Amino acid sequence: MATGGGWAPARSVERHGAPRGGGGTRSKSVAPCPRRPSPSPARSRPAPDNGGSADSCRVRVAIRLRPKNSEDLAYGSDFDSCVELQPESKRLKLKKNNWICESYKFDEVFSENASQKRVYEVVAKPVVESVLEGYNGTVMAYGQTGTGKTYTVGRLGKDDPSERGIMVRALEHILSSMSFETDRVAISYLQLYLESVQDLLDPEKTNIPIVEDAKTGEISLPGASIVEIKDLEHVFHLLQIGEANRHAANTKMNTESSRSHAILIIHLQRSSRIKEENSSLSNDTHDIFPDDLPLVLKSKLLIVDLAGSERIDKSGSEGHMIEEAKFINLSLTSLGKCINALAENSPHIPTRDSKLTRILRDSFGGTARTSLVVTIGPSSRHYSETSSTIMFGQRAMKVVNTIKLKEEVDYETLYKKVEREVDQLTSEMERQQKLMKNEKMQLDKKLKESEGSFHDLRMTSNIRIENLEKEKCQLESAVKTLMRDLEEERGQNNLLSEQIAELEKLVNENKQQQQLENLSRMKIFTDTTKEHEKEMEELLRQLQEERRCSSSLKDRMSVLQQELCDAQSSTQLQESMAHELEKKLTKVTEEFTSQVQSLKEKISELISEKEVIYEELKSTQEKVQQEMLHRQGLEDQILRLKWSTSDICAEESKTSYGMVRSGSGLGNAAFVSKSGKIREALSGQRGTISKIFEEVGLPNVLALLKSEDLDVQIHAVKVVANLAAEDINQERIVEEGGLDALLSLLETSENTTIHRVTAGAVANLAMNGSNQGVIMNKGGARLLANVASKTEDPQTLRLVAGAIANLCGNEKLHLMLKRDGGIKALLGMVRSGHAEVIAQIARGIANFAKCESRVISQGHRKGRSLLIEDGVLTWMVANSTRFSHSTTRHIELAFCHLAQNEDNTCDIIASGGIKELLRISRESPRDDARNLAKMALDSNPAFLREVQ
Repeated sequence: MATGGGWAPARSVERHGAPRGGGGTRSKSVAPCPRRPSPSPARSRPAPDNGGSADSCRVRVAIRLRPKNSEDLAYGSDFDSCVELQPESKRLKLKKNNWICESYKFDEVFSENASQKRVYEVVAKPVVESVLEGYNGTVMAYGQTGTGKTYTVGRLGKDDPSERGIMVRALEHILSSMSFETDRVAISYLQLYLESVQDLLDPEKTNIPIVEDAKTGEISLPGASIVEIKDLEHVFHLLQIGEANRHAANTKMNTESSRSHAILIIHLQRSSRIKEENSSLSNDTHDIFPDDLPLVLKSKLLIVDLAGSERIDKSGSEGHMIEEAKFINLSLTSLGKCINALAENSPHIPTRDSKLTRILRDSFGGTARTSLVVTIGPSSRHYSETSSTIMFGQRAMKVVNTIKLKEEVDYETLYKKVEREVDQLTSEMERQQKLMKNEKMQLDKKLKESEGSFHDLRMTSNIRIENLEKEKCQLESAVKTLMRDLEEERGQNNLLSEQIAELEKLVNENKQQQQLENLSRMKIFTDTTKEHEKEMEELLRQLQEERRCSSSLKDRMSVLQQELCDAQSSTQLQESMAHELEKKLTKVTEEFTSQVQSLKEKISELISEKEVIYEELKSTQEKVQQEMLHRQGLEDQILRLKWSTSDICAEESKTSYGMVRSGSGLGNAAFVSKSGKIREALSGQRGTISKIFEEVGLPNVLALLKSEDLDVQIHAVKVVANLAAEDINQERIVEEGGLDALLSLLETSENTTIHRVTAGAVANLAMNGSNQGVIMNKGGARLLANVASKTEDPQTLRLVAGAIANLCGNEKLHLMLKRDGGIKALLGMVRSGHAEVIAQIARGIANFAKCESRVISQGHRKGRSLLIEDGVLTWMVANSTRFSHSTTRHIELAFCHLAQNEDNTCDIIASGGIKELLRISRESPRDDARNLAKMALDSNPAFLREVQ
């Protein structure tokens, strides 16, 4: 096991102020010299309750009610409870009897059905995210013994992840958010037993001292084991070791009662850097910490599982257990005194009265962000313990911490970086020197080679020059001989041209003589022709007759000769073609026989394939028939489930009506027995539903959403909606494609019942923050708005409004919600006039305004509210007092959150909203609404002018 040697401090840079979500700017201040030790924790002041603003550093307190156990049920009836929860208003009513009742407000109220995941996300997750940003944090559980503190904080849940407590979930969150290349995380696991600090990871280390730094005032535990972790399996191993070494005992109030306070300390070290754009740092600070100087964020998270307070007469402690209970109660009393002093701004805080208060000095009134979960039981037998626990939480809510961010120069990383750069530069210099030496040797070698080649080139060039001169002389002599031959040919050409001219003269003379001879011959010929013309005429007649006869004979002879020639040639061709045909015929017969053989083989193969395909088709048909029978059975089961659930719902409605008519129900034995039977029947029916669901499976249930039978489809949607009401099923429904099927029904179906039930299922899925973005990306808001515009059914409109109201609670989806028409659809449903529909509309507007106000106050967005652009403000001013108290409460809260944004000032004044703000600040029954209205009026000069 490692010790704390790897976490040595260095020069630090502290930044004051609460961290903001989304990486907003944070002011830095450099500490030029060590600050003096603080004699006492920071004084508390009343923390403004801004509805969970990220700027508040007040201690956040949530209360969790334990379900009734067998002992509670054995001592009293089902109505023997002194606690009544109001989770929507975050209030708790403590009833001493039927006449005296007190109401308390907390930051969050968890019912007995709240999941471990929701408790972590509300109580511990903001503190863990703050610790990841470099701030110290504390998560602590306080309450009477046996109320579920160890279950809430220290439950391992290795087999069932849904049962994991805050310790495991916080470490899982931290490991998933860190980079192990640059970041480090380690844990220490301690217990405070009999006012002695002991190491749960190394039981031999006992009575560990608590040391306070004289300069910084920080508390440390030298000698405690600090183990660096890398994965979740290592975390489980260490926590199991710690749980095995922790002191526990069996009492009347708890079979596994913790006899010590368990403290898990998570040490984080993350790399950081001072940014240039941070204007709060002076030039001197930049000189001290240059931009490339590595910085490291060091933060610490304390997760404290306090031992429960107990009374000896109730717990039945004996012997050594009485001594344990005395030390537990003394340390818790000291803690309560410190909380009271801080809440009352006392000048002296008694932190040194107990080791517990010394260890938690930074958690209450110090520099850590602290969340406290208070656990109580429902039984009225422990009214006094429950009341004191609630008062402890109320006083803790008044404690204000001043959180600080500490950055330290990472000299170890800086030294390694410089050493690495020096090694790289040294190796690079040696490599360059070696390269230069090799290049020099190569250049010398090339120089010698070039000198030798130059000498050889010079010799060869001289030889070539001599050869060229010889060739030049030979060419000159050849040119001279060619010139002589050319002169001789020119002389011969001249002689030939003279001879040609003489011949042309002789030819012209011969032409003239021939022309004269031709003229004389023509005269003689004309005379003779005239004489013979008459003879020629007669001869021509005879000749024509003979020609006719001869032509007919010649035609006949030519035909006979042609036929004879054709016959001879055809016989020759036929003989040659016969030989060729015989050869081709033999080849074709051979090819035909081979093709026939191959075709027979292919036919046999096709026949075998046909038989195989036929068998597969037959088996496939049998499977299809079995699937149809199975599907029909599922549809029959859902129909039976439909009728049974409708009967149970009708019986429950009758029973609830009977309760209203019969008053409180106390003393009516017949009614109690009847309601007990109905609850037994309902629990049995729910068991049947879960059993059918396990047998059928989610994919088969989702497949029934596409059934052609409308009744089957409706009841399949009801089953999916009931499953979606539980957190454990929501992510699985989305992963299996259930959300896509539900949105497809909203888009394609025209049935009002389908629309109503599907909208309810989508509303249940929208309660999960991780599903909201998926619903918006798949067009869920647009489909819900389309359904709202088509229907007039008040129940459908109520469920559609509830789904959109759940989506309004995510500020990241506001722009998409406005773009898809969600806000207009929400306001358009006012037309129904139904009280429940308008209540959901008011809730959605309040969620939207609250989240939008938080985003604008954090500086992530500016400008007018998106609600004002769609006309919501006018409706709110006109209808703020027309509806029920809960609806009016939502409208007042939404109006006050809109008034916090200065960009909405003109619209609020123009709509007459000043009168409404004045009315809320004076007449509203809610303290938070009155405070918000007064704050808006006092902080806005324009509002003050209008009021005056």
